[in-house]
Order: sequence, then structure tokens, then C-alpha cells
Amino acid sequence: MMEFIAQNMAPIMFFSLIVFLLLGYPVAFALAANGLMFFFIGVELAPLSNGSINLSWPLLYALPDRFYGGVMANETLLAIPFFTFMGIVLERSGMAEDLLDTIGQLFGPIRGGLAYAVILVGALLAATTGVVAASVIAMGLISLPIMLRYGYDRRAASGVIAASGTLAQIIPPSLVLIVLADQLGRSVGDMYKGALIPGLILTGLYMSYILIMTIIRPASMPALPLAARTLGSGVMSLLVALAGAVLIAYGAHVWLSSTQGDNADILGASVGILVIYIVAIADRAMKFGLMSRLAQQVIIVLIPPLALIFLVLGTIFLGIATPTEGGAMGAVGALIMAAAKGRLSLDVVKQALASTTRLSSFVLFILIGARVFSLTFYGVNGHVWVEHLLVSLPGGETGFLIAVNLLVFFLAFFLDFFELAFIIVPLLAPAADRLGIDLIWFGVLLGVNMQTSFMHPPFGFALFYLRSVAARVPYLDRVTGKQIAPITTGQIYWGAVPFVGIQVLMVALVITFPGMVMHYKGAGTGIDPNTIKIEVPGFGGPAGGSGLGAPGGLGLPPLGGPAPGQPAQPSGNDLSQPPSFGAPAQPAQPAPSNDLTQPPKF
Repeated sequence: MMEFIAQNMAPIMFFSLIVFLLLGYPVAFALAANGLMFFFIGVELAPLSNGSINLSWPLLYALPDRFYGGVMANETLLAIPFFTFMGIVLERSGMAEDLLDTIGQLFGPIRGGLAYAVILVGALLAATTGVVAASVIAMGLISLPIMLRYGYDRRAASGVIAASGTLAQIIPPSLVLIVLADQLGRSVGDMYKGALIPGLILTGLYMSYILIMTIIRPASMPALPLAARTLGSGVMSLLVALAGAVLIAYGAHVWLSSTQGDNADILGASVGILVIYIVAIADRAMKFGLMSRLAQQVIIVLIPPLALIFLVLGTIFLGIATPTEGGAMGAVGALIMAAAKGRLSLDVVKQALASTTRLSSFVLFILIGARVFSLTFYGVNGHVWVEHLLVSLPGGETGFLIAVNLLVFFLAFFLDFFELAFIIVPLLAPAADRLGIDLIWFGVLLGVNMQTSFMHPPFGFALFYLRSVAARVPYLDRVTGKQIAPITTGQIYWGAVPFVGIQVLMVALVITFPGMVMHYKGAGTGIDPNTIKIEVPGFGGPAGGSGLGAPGGLGLPPLGGPAPGQPAQPSGNDLSQPPSFGAPAQPAQPAPSNDLTQPPKF
């Protein structure tokens, strides 16, 4: 019995961890306790394991080094507090409220206009904050009362808000992508590039669902009434302003192309956007009447967050800044935007710092627990057990991907995305690498899959965030004065189900069309390092081989003599003759033979 336990320590340890988590123990402490407990058991049972357990007491001395080198000195993880701080400051600065009001007015005349606005604002907040909780809570507080005021279906409204908030998980600068890149040993910048197109396609799928719903059930998502469109009309004025910005950008590009080269397009676009922004501000201040109120509001509200997105993601994609440096610039940019709106105060900074400290500590403790767990799990050859289990699945790479995605999908019912990233991903990565799967593509695929962990009833965190801010009892609307019925938990859960299906569809699209992620390598740079072969010339190889004395080599005679079975080759240099400098080479004279039957002559 003890021999059986010793030789199957890895699966016993893994399933014991699942039991710990299902019992409700905190993840960080469950990981550390599980690792230490099985370390003690493994040391005692090592003699009975037939070599499958490689644990000894001195191995505990490696823990401080693993904590420092893998956690404390990890510069990649430093981006997490920067992006968290940036997101909290922007959420407190009222940027989400301004964006929802403006885009809601822009799309108000069409059915589902508020739902479109929520999804677009969710994508913009995702690209500036990267924090799901901030996005869901902000839009739940701001847009949910408005959607209920104008007759939106409760399931549809709650599902749209919860789903749009989860875009912060897959659209850069996502905290999940930072953790996945760290666990997979890949560049955060490459992970951001690979996830950008899937994130935008997922946003498009959400909007397509809204379009279908407005056709099938038009009463579920009505247009805004005329009285609610306070900014009036003026879409044509906005289109004219955008056309003018494009012409200015093109002219600046042509003018700068001779001196700036490849950077002329980016600089030209920056000039066009800056000019139209200045014109909109001047038109509002001086009342020139060049633009409609709607055009002014859209330009003034949209351009600062778009500029912040370029400051963060543009510098990372162009290679100007690392993700950590981009996060630091984003945090400073968020403070500047909040100050420009007059909403930067000591309380806002203190709240942002407190939230950042809580989230960073949460991640840190889970990572420390994961280091303790992995030390023991690797010591009992758990990684070998998982790799053999996954690589031997029927169907090869396709079977592996199906099994892994089903595993992550069901574990997401019970585990948070950080917990999945720190527990499951390190076990899956070696098997994926052995099967030849690109780890950036694999990481983006897991990121899209783990996004469903926020939407899964009954444990989805986005659903919890929305439940915390949605009305639980009837209330009087402050605009219409009508009594509004509350939203039930069941309505929130059922509203999330269609969007979970869309996310599953997105997983299938990423598997079917890997090019939407693999573009991160760029055109003409698809070199697989595994196919590079370096041949070092040997010593003493035969002529025509790879020896240093072979033709085309270094021109030196073989150092090791002829190869076995080969006749000795005469050297081209006769050291018995004096060197010749510029004179034609003389043929070597044959050495006189020595007749050993005669006495020597001196």
C-alpha cells in the first residue's frame, strides 16, 4: 500500500489540492499547505518510490531563492500594480460616465443604441484600465438605471453590462495576459499583440448579437426617445470633422515622409487628431458654430482615452517601452486626465492605492503558494505525469487542445482566472511546447477561455460585481418619477448565458484560425527557432566531410589523422624545404629511401 502511494504521489497530490479548494480554503494557503504536507510525506516515502520521488530535506533551502527570483525580482509582474492603479484612477475620474453618456447619445436614435454604447465603452475601458471589476461596477452604476428607465429587457441589459466588462480580460493591457506571459515564459508585448485582434473580433461578436436581438425582439432594446437626446442631432457634422482630420493627417504624412520615414504615418495621424481636438475645444469655448454639439462632445470625450491607449499600447507595440514602463506612463497619464477634469483629489489617490495594494497582495500570495506547491510537485515528477497524460491523448494536437479547453472551461466554474493561471497553466505549458504549439497562441487561447470564468453562473465574478450594484428593491427613477422593479439574481444569470456561448464560439474561432494570433510574429519573420541547426566542424574528418582539414574548411591538415579505413593523405606542405616567398612552388623531391642492410653513413 505504501509503495503504491509513493509511486502515485503526483496524482494524489493534484486531486488533494482540488479537494482543498472545494472545501473553501483560500487558494494561496491551500497551495502552500498542500505543497508542504506532501513534501514531508514525499521525503519519508522516497525510498519506497522506485526513484519517482526526488525530495530531501535540504531541498527546502531552495524556497527563499524561488520566492526572490521568481516573485520579488520579477519585473514582468511589476506591470500589474501600474495598470491596476491606472484603471482605478480613470474609473474614479468619471471617464466611464462621460463615455457612456456621449456614445449613448451618438447611438441613441437606433434600436439597441444603449447596448452598443455599453459594449464600445467596455472595449475602451478594457484598453485603458485592464481591470474587470472597475469596468463592470462603473457601467452597472451608470448605464443599468438608464437602460431600465427606457424599457430595456432586464436579462439583456444585465448580460450586456457583465459581458462588456469582461473584455478587460482579453483586450490589452489585460492583467490576465501579463500573468499568462509570465507563466509561459514569453514576452508580454508579444502576448498583447497576439490578443489584440481576437479581443476586437469578440467585441464585434457581442455587437452582432445585439443586432440580431434588435431584429428578433425589437421591444427588448428600444431606441432612446427624442426627449432623452440632450445633445440633439449632428452626425453629419461629426463625419465632416472626421473627414477633415483624415485629410490633415494625410497631408502631414506626405510632408513628413521625406524626413521621418516609416514613422510619418503615425506622426501624421497624431497631427490630424490633435488639430481636430484643438478645433473642437476652440469651437466650444468661442462659440464659432463650426460643429454641432454632438460632434464637439464626441471629439472632446473620445480623444483623451484614445491618446492614453496609444501612450500605453502604442509604445509597447512599437518597441519604445516595456509593458512595465508602459504601465507607469499610463498611471501618470491617468493622473493627468483626472486632474484635467478637476476630479483628482487625495481621496481618489488613497482609494486607488488601497485597491492596487489589495489586488497586488492577492496575486503575490497566490504566486508564493504556487511556488511552494510546484517545488514539491516537480519533486514527485508531477510535471512528467501531467505531460505524459496530456501528450498521450488521442487525436494528437487537436485532442490535446479540446481536452485542455474543456478542463479549463469546467474548472472556471470554481476557480478565479488568477488561480487557473498559477495552478493549471504551468502544468499545461510543457505538454503544449512538446507538441509544437506556439505558446503565445496557446496563452491567448487560454485567456479567451478563462474569460468565461467571469460569466459562469453561479460563480462568475462579473455577475457578483453586477449583483452588488444592481437594485435589489423597487425604487423611484429620478428622471421619470416611475417606480422601477429590481433585477433578480436569476435574471442576471440568464442574461449571461448567451454571452458565455459567444465566448465559447470565440475559443473555436481562435483554434480554427490561428493566424488572428500568429500575426504577432510579423511578415517575413516566421522563423521557428526549433528548426535552426548549427553544425560544428569536427576534427580529423575525411576529405569532403566536416573536418577542419576538409576542403572549404580552415585549410589545416587533419589533426586526428585519417579516418578509420581511409588511406593516409599526403600533406600539401613539405616542411623539409625552405619556405618560398612569391616564387613558384617547386615540386617536392622524394625522400631517399634508407637501406637498413647497410651500415649508416655520417
